[in-house]
Amino acid sequence: MDIRSFFSFRKLDQLDPRHLRLTIVSLVSVIVLMAVSAVVAFFLTLKGEEQTLVPDVCDLELSSALIRLQEKELYPRISLRFSDDPETRGRILEQDPLPGAIVKAGRRISLVVSRGAAQDKIGDYVGQNLDEVKLHLQTVFGSTRQLITVREPSVYVFDPSPAGTILQQSPEPETQLSGPVQLAFVVSRGPEKNLVKVPDLAGLGLSEAALQIEKSGVAFTFSVRPAEGKEKSGVVVTQMPVPGTLQDPATPVSIVFSLPAAADGMVTGLFSQELPEYPYPLKAVLFAEKPAGGRTPLISVEHSGRLFTLPYVLPTGTVLELQVLNRVVARVEAGK
Repeated sequence: MDIRSFFSFRKLDQLDPRHLRLTIVSLVSVIVLMAVSAVVAFFLTLKGEEQTLVPDVCDLELSSALIRLQEKELYPRISLRFSDDPETRGRILEQDPLPGAIVKAGRRISLVVSRGAAQDKIGDYVGQNLDEVKLHLQTVFGSTRQLITVREPSVYVFDPSPAGTILQQSPEPETQLSGPVQLAFVVSRGPEKNLVKVPDLAGLGLSEAALQIEKSGVAFTFSVRPAEGKEKSGVVVTQMPVPGTLQDPATPVSIVFSLPAAADGMVTGLFSQELPEYPYPLKAVLFAEKPAGGRTPLISVEHSGRLFTLPYVLPTGTVLELQVLNRVVARVEAGK
């Protein structure tokens, strides 16, 4: 029987006060209990997952790190990376979040695991080209510290092998890496060249003199001055040694060129560029890029380095570019 039904049968003044009080208290208690239950249920739904402390797993083996994380109810997210230390293979290099962070249980922890060194032993480089080996080593260790470097300068000897070919190496191939290593190479200079005959350059213009230098294979160095007396301008006026001399191809022929006065729209001068001394001659080309367009090689020779010189008579605004082994080593505007 509810209260309304109860009161419909009895008048208020006929009710027992104790019974009425008990009924009201019971109703209030039920309402309070329901309210408390609702509040408790609300806060239980808001309560987050249990929090835990992120352990320090750096430098641990991967298996040990996983156990540490499992103990804290944490899970790994693994990525791999090469290291500059071969001894770190399989160990943790980095972690995120950092040790000591407070996170919720079940959180994923990012781990960077070492794959070891990009190369863990010395390769066999005998018979390969020195420049190609240097480039290969730079590529292999591009993202880490270069563990294998080439000792400079290498030892160069005359040999029937093409110039730049590695003949011997130390340490030996297959030597295991335990840290940074310098490779010492014995490298071919190429076959010992026979003596060359100095060509007759006197009276030749620039293009003809350059052609004779290319054909003969002699080294050269130019100087310039105005024509004197009955000398013709714009030609080779003297050379040393004299034509027909037999000499080492690395010994330069000194050539004097009579520089003409610059005409309108033209510029004259001497291109000069200091180069390293190469252990063997390298392909060198001097290009002229004219303002009207086009790219012309002025001379293409095997050059041993040090000083590279060549006179020029070119349109104003021409750019001179010197390349050695297809790599630009100098680029200037003529006359600047």
